[in-house]
Amino acid sequence: MGKRRAARELALKLLFQVDLTETSITEALESALKAASHEEATISFACQLSEKILANLEEIDRLISKYTKLWPIDRMANVDRCLLRMAICEILYFDDIPPSVSVDEAVELAKKYSTADSGRFINGVLGSLIRDLAGDAT
Repeated sequence: MGKRRAARELALKLLFQVDLTETSITEALESALKAASHEEATISFACQLSEKILANLEEIDRLISKYTKLWPIDRMANVDRCLLRMAICEILYFDDIPPSVSVDEAVELAKKYSTADSGRFINGVLGSLIRDLAGDAT
């Protein structure tokens, strides 16, 4: 498994815990590191991604809501919500990561950690966002 994939999995676990228990990202990281060891690069990217999401949560959630009008964000599966937040954060704030990579990674993690339909749902939401962003750029 690549370092970025491992970092995304760690970030998913951190965000999931923060989302469910309202603990801090630091507390979630301490808990995750007790459960398993990770390379420093993995921890660094997971923390960077998680902190960027939390710092921009309102804007990210607004975008999720825009593209999931029929499915309110608070009714989404927690894993799906966290994966959408991660991918949207990467698309908006990490210029070194191609949007297609963010989408592919989110879909693969959805297949591993969520429901059978989650991959298609996440792919559809993110595809709509990317098309709209590309339209704004032209």
